[in-house]
Amino acid sequence: MNILKILTAYTLILSCTTLNAQYTDQINSNRPGISMGAFAVGKTIAQVETGVYGIMEEHEILNYETMGMGIDLTLRYGAIMEELEFIVDMQYQFDQQEDAIYTTNRNDFKQFLVGAKYLIYDPDKNYNPEPNLYSWKANRKFKWRSLIPSVAVYAGANLIGGNNPYTFPDDQVSAKIMGITQNHFGKWVWVNNFIADKFPTKYPSLGLISTLTRGFNEKWSGFVEFQGFSSDYYADGLGRVGAAHLLNDVMQIDASVTGNFKNTPSILYASIGFSWRFDANYSDVLLAGKGEREDEYNEEQKKLKEKRDKEREERKKKRNKRLDEVETEGN
Repeated sequence: MNILKILTAYTLILSCTTLNAQYTDQINSNRPGISMGAFAVGKTIAQVETGVYGIMEEHEILNYETMGMGIDLTLRYGAIMEELEFIVDMQYQFDQQEDAIYTTNRNDFKQFLVGAKYLIYDPDKNYNPEPNLYSWKANRKFKWRSLIPSVAVYAGANLIGGNNPYTFPDDQVSAKIMGITQNHFGKWVWVNNFIADKFPTKYPSLGLISTLTRGFNEKWSGFVEFQGFSSDYYADGLGRVGAAHLLNDVMQIDASVTGNFKNTPSILYASIGFSWRFDANYSDVLLAGKGEREDEYNEEQKKLKEKRDKEREERKKKRNKRLDEVETEGN
């Protein structure tokens, strides 16, 4: 086992512990899925998204089994402008592969990407809809405009290195580009990544990741995801499900399970993770106009206030009633 690789891996682990408008009041993590959302974290915002996973693979034709674990780490930082963020995305894996003759211990980076993402279009920016003052139902009905997605682009470089057991021999430095769309349908969020990877190597890859996320309440959300990719070196399709829990405005924990749809090899992943945002240096950036979801938010806040006022009034009535009963008994 290469000592340098071990030290590098543990450095990544330690960095995890020392350590969307564009900016939202609560953390907006890409975990536990692996798709990338269209929005940046916000200017001067730093965010770490990390996790550990276990993996089992079994290949029926080549007759081998693989078991191991790995570490995911994504570092995100918004700089220069609200729409731009820089991203370092790493994955390091330790495993043991066993066939009819040999047992091989492996460890190396499965992924090491350095890149940047830029939001080129936000349909809510400068959009100021007029509410219908006579119909609550009209304000809540489905808006065809929500079918227009936010759009971002990503460009990065794969720096995986030579003699890597997890990829083909000539895969050392290559390019990755991606188109990203993101739609909001009330409590649902739909993200799509259209990927061209490992260009201009001998085995370029085309891929798609589609993620549908549902917010259940203020703390919990769940998702389903499909990932497909194809090249002359390897092709596969994977399904992924999971959930995330918001600990507070800047911290999130998550868990997910991943499986594929074939047995050459069959793949099963299980992952748990943690996301943390550092936003102490952030200053509000005022954007012209307001989004269509702002009215929905204001309406929800109004209802919440009315509910609290009603509960407070009921408690006051009960308290006064008890005082009256005490005075009556005293007389």
